[in-house]
Amino acid sequence: TMGNWLVNHWFSAAVLAAWLGINIFLFTYYFLFFDRDERYFYTRAILGSALAWARASAKCLNFNSMLILLPVCRNLLSFLRGTCSCCRRTLRKQLDHNLTFHKLVAYALALLTAVHTIAHLFNLERYNQSQQASDSSLPAVLSKMHLQGSEWLNPIHSNQTTVEYVAFTTIPGLTGVIITLALILMVTSSTEFIRRNYFELFWYTHHLFLVYFAGLVIHGIAGLVRGQTEQSMAEVHPSDCAEYLTQREQNCTHSCCKDPEFGSIPAESWKWVLAPIILYVFERLLRVWRAQQKVVVKKVVMHPARVLELQMQKKGFCMEVGQYIFVNCPAISALEWHPFTLTSAPEEDFFSIHIRAAGDWTERLIDTFQLETPRVEVDGPFGTASEDVFQYEVAMLVGAGIGVTPFASILKSIWYKFQQGDQTLKTKKIYFYWLCRDTGAFAWFNDLLASLEQKMAESGKADFLTYRLFLTGWDTSIANNVALHFDTATDTVTGLRHKTIFGRPMWNTEFAAVAAAHPRSVVGVFLCGPEALAKSLQKSCHQHSSLDPRKVKFYFNKENF
Repeated sequence: TMGNWLVNHWFSAAVLAAWLGINIFLFTYYFLFFDRDERYFYTRAILGSALAWARASAKCLNFNSMLILLPVCRNLLSFLRGTCSCCRRTLRKQLDHNLTFHKLVAYALALLTAVHTIAHLFNLERYNQSQQASDSSLPAVLSKMHLQGSEWLNPIHSNQTTVEYVAFTTIPGLTGVIITLALILMVTSSTEFIRRNYFELFWYTHHLFLVYFAGLVIHGIAGLVRGQTEQSMAEVHPSDCAEYLTQREQNCTHSCCKDPEFGSIPAESWKWVLAPIILYVFERLLRVWRAQQKVVVKKVVMHPARVLELQMQKKGFCMEVGQYIFVNCPAISALEWHPFTLTSAPEEDFFSIHIRAAGDWTERLIDTFQLETPRVEVDGPFGTASEDVFQYEVAMLVGAGIGVTPFASILKSIWYKFQQGDQTLKTKKIYFYWLCRDTGAFAWFNDLLASLEQKMAESGKADFLTYRLFLTGWDTSIANNVALHFDTATDTVTGLRHKTIFGRPMWNTEFAAVAAAHPRSVVGVFLCGPEALAKSLQKSCHQHSSLDPRKVKFYFNKENF
């Protein structure tokens, strides 16, 4: 299984290994540097090893802050996907892990922030103790030096200062508190549950990234943590002169009489994050420009179970199957953009989306469209895994609930390709599985499946598409109805020829059947649905793929937004 995973995800594994390796290298290198370098001999006399912990984590924080914006540059990813369209499928597919990588970097930032903050709390406590000490120990002597000038080592200059005072009145303290709060809010509000049910909350709190980057850039400007200056090192090197500091004579004459002088470490976060910030600004400007282009709503269809279908046109809009767009409705909110998978096929002269009522914004949008047709803005389309579907001889499509949308696009497109006798279609067989909780949600999709059934039967391709509809939530009235009409030609729930199956699919059985039917094929498995389902499908892909390169292989793809 591990071997299979590495074959399918070698690029992801390489990126992950490189990312981890760079983090470990940066942390280790700077930890040892601040733990051993002579310039920080006196700083360490006060702070101990907490200095190295704080500085090493700061370097890794800079590195990860540099990376965090790159995976969410949608247009950059679309461009990369386009330029590597000639690359192997495996490489293109890895770009779909953009949000997984974004989350990974975010968790690393959270962990490093904790390390950095704890280390600095120790540092402040030690600075404070050294300042208040009245003995002639080295930390106490160092803390009393240059209090009037700018060559001081200890940033705490009076006995009345508390840790809280420094945290809320100095630039590093205050920005540190603000950055940490912004990070906590962003991480906690981006859980799957909040994104699915309270998208607005996720959307607005995520824009605290502006506060995060502003705080990060000015965080180190004051330079509170200091080291000995080069000039002072040349004059009074700590290896020669440190011992004399605590036992100095009144009229000193030797070379170590002069007090060491200290200077701040220059702020460098801006150097790390400048390029990604510029790139992200371009990304946002491009989005704004694209959003200004006029969108014409051609048709509005209200389906059962509060599903709204919008058919639209936009000049120069060019889509592929399974892509998605971001939609904004200024009448509801000028700032919110929500992602929706396209349900139209590239062969159609419009593009469409199906919107389910899930959350405040979608509820308000559906209500608004029932009264009038407001102006909408569209950004996209953006590419995800399912546009690769025609590259596989055999495709297994799995949609859960409204997650069927990318497959609406694929099935329509296949229908058009058949009608036009398209020779580029590599796909020889499609297995389609739709898992749904209630019958109402099937309604808008029925017409498409019915027309496909008819079309394929007419063109003698009835066996090209095998589909199964699984009803995962059902009550006794449906069960009784099914029992009454068990021998009818069409299904009682959907009116289709293929029967609805009650309960969940047995994936092992399904995969074994596909593997037996196509012993030498490469099978693409496409899912738009919950994480738990992704895990079981991924497991089945690994279990049923043969290690023999000439035999059946299952490749897993998941919609990622």
